[in-house]
Order: sequence, then structure tokens, then C-alpha cells
Amino acid sequence: MKRTLEKLDQDRKDKEIALSQKIEEIQKQSEVFKETQNPQKLQHLVSRLEEILTSIKETSSKKRKSPFTLSSKRFSPEDFSQRDSNQQALVVFKELQRQVDFYSTHVQELSSALAELILMSVALTDAKDKQWDALSNNHVAMIFKSLEWRVDQLDAQYKDANMLMKKFLELREKLIQLTALLGEKKMPTPSQVGEILQPLEDWRYTGFENRFRGSEDAVKTQLEAYLSFFKKGNKVVDLGCGRGEFLDLLKSKWIEAEGIDINEQMVSICKDKGLACRKGDILEKLTEYENGALGGIFSSQVIEHLLPPYLKRLLELAYIKLGPSAPIVLETINPTSVFALVQIYHLDMSHKQPIHPQALKYLLESSGFEDVHIQYAAPLEEEMLKTLPGADEQTALLNQNIDILNKLLYAPPNYAAIGYKK
Repeated sequence: MKRTLEKLDQDRKDKEIALSQKIEEIQKQSEVFKETQNPQKLQHLVSRLEEILTSIKETSSKKRKSPFTLSSKRFSPEDFSQRDSNQQALVVFKELQRQVDFYSTHVQELSSALAELILMSVALTDAKDKQWDALSNNHVAMIFKSLEWRVDQLDAQYKDANMLMKKFLELREKLIQLTALLGEKKMPTPSQVGEILQPLEDWRYTGFENRFRGSEDAVKTQLEAYLSFFKKGNKVVDLGCGRGEFLDLLKSKWIEAEGIDINEQMVSICKDKGLACRKGDILEKLTEYENGALGGIFSSQVIEHLLPPYLKRLLELAYIKLGPSAPIVLETINPTSVFALVQIYHLDMSHKQPIHPQALKYLLESSGFEDVHIQYAAPLEEEMLKTLPGADEQTALLNQNIDILNKLLYAPPNYAAIGYKK
């Protein structure tokens, strides 16, 4: 929207400048016309023509009374006077015609310029209307966007509070058990203490996801681009399924799917939605599937949490568990985007290592996958540096440098590596 407003503003300014230049041009034409026109000369020519016509009329009257005729081959002095008057009249007529042509040409030029001025005025008015409409719409859009952001924040806070209330109820029961145990003067085991601490840690990360990952609808919109890689048939497994956004999408397409997540709170959210989900380490749970039984493996924003040896083993195991022609789709943060690296990757302290797109492509190929390619998310257009108007050599060079910076700073924030088991 920002670029649209800038374009409309520039369009309006260009039309204002063009209109001002046209007005100056018309004013100069008018001044030149005033300087070159000579009303006295025109009046003199009209008076002279009246005199000549009067003279011709008088000569013609005398000729009718003269005894000389053309048949006698003799000419009177009036004949010569009339011929001279006719020539003078012709000269005056030509001069009058030249003056009329002069005035007519200038009037036509002025009329054309005024007509063009009217069209330019209409175009300027239209450009102003479009700019005001866009500004108005943008203002309304900003209000709604602000409200939407607040609603999303409230929704995230509500979900946090709702999950926390469920956890408190579960912890209450466990604390009652521990209190009874301590009342019997018995020491709780580490696993019993862990049953209290781990849910709190799970809840903390779930709250982080709700606040910074975005709403579930926004995440679904982002993940829809990967739906086309999966077909009905064998089961698809979502490794690190989180709140179950992609599981929801697969379910909407009647594709059998199951999620795996180590966060108990995430698993609980998925089960509340009626989605198939199991708690556990994704590598350990993946080993439980039969070799060649899976119709696809998906993972979004997970592999950046894994150390390289773990990731290599996961890819090797994924190849074994997938059936023929089955795809694997791994989405992660794009470290070739400085914006994504600074604003997204480093925001989550649980991230272990960013993975370069070409490195992930190589890891998949070396694990046996074929037709591996990289698919990037949409670029960060709103954040990009703006190019400069103009077509001169210096501006073109600056715009080339701006394009280079945009590719480095604001490349797509996410990418996915897609491969197939042949």
C-alpha cells in the first residue's frame, strides 16, 4: 500500500508540474500574439478597401454614361482607373487574407492549447481524487489492521490463559500427590518432580509461539503453498507439528496425517482439535513407522532447532520410512535474508543453527533424495528500500545498488527444500 501511495503522489505531482508548464506556455503564446497583432493595420486595410470599392463603383457608374464602347476598340481613362483600382483591391484582399490567416492560426493554436489545458486539469483532478481515495482507504485499512492486531493479541493472550488454566488444574492434582508423599516423609523421585516442571516449560514455549509465530490462520495461509506436494494414499507425518496448522490443512483435503511434537502442550492443542498427534522425540517416533510406509514427510520451522548430526540422521531415516515417489518438505528460516536472520532467527533462543538453502539441498541429495529443489516464500516487499525516480545514468546505477541491497537484506524470510524418494 505504501508503494501505491507513493506512486499516486508522484503521479499527482507530475500532472501538477505539467499543468503549470502548459499554463506558462499559453501565457507566452498570448504575449507573442499581443506583440505581433496590429489592429491599426487591419483597420487601415479595411478603410483602404472601402475607398477602392467606392472608387470602382464610381468608375463603373461613369463608364455606363460614356459614349465609348468595347466594340470600338477604344478605352476611356475610366477603364485604366478601374483596372488600377482592381489591382489595388486585389493587393488589399491578399493582405487582409494574410492577416486573417495569421489571426486564425493563432486562435486555433490557442484553442488547442486551452483544450489540452482542460484535459490536463481533469486528469489532475482525477489523480488527486485517486490519491485522496487511497489515503482514505489506507487510513481505514490501518485502523482495521490495528484492530486486527489487537484482536490477535487478545486471542493469543486468551489461548495462553486458557492453556495455563488447564495446566494449573493438572499441576494441582500432581502437587496434591507430592504433598501427600511429603506428608508421609517420603522423597519424590526426579521423574515426579519433572512431571511438574516440564509442563510449565512446555506452556512457556507455547506462549512464545502464540505471540511471535503469528495467528493460526496466518500460519495456515503461509503453509498452503506446500499442500500440493501431498496426495491421498499413505499417511503423511508432520514432524514438530506445533499447534497443528498443517495437519488441519491436510485434514481439509482428506489426506491422512499424524503429527509428532515433543511439547506436551502442543500435542494437547492438536488433540483438542481432533487431530492425530503423538508426544515424543521426532527421531525416536519416526523409527516406529514401517520402512517404506509413509506417503510424505513435512516439517515447518523445526530443523533450525536441531544439531547437524541429529539432522543428518533424521534425513537418512526419513528416506528409509518413505514409500516410492513420496515427498519430503522441510521449511526453515532463510539465513540469506539479513532481515530474517536478525528479526526471526535470533528471536527464538532455542534455535541451534541456521541452515543455508544449498547446504540443506546437499544434505537431502546425499541422503538419497532426488529432484531436490528450493522453494522460497514471498519476498519482504513492504520492508524493501525504494528505488529512485529518474532515467539518468547516475540514478540507474543507484537503483542497481538498491536492488542488490534488497536481495541481501530483504530476501524471502523462509524457504523449503523439497525432495523425492525414487
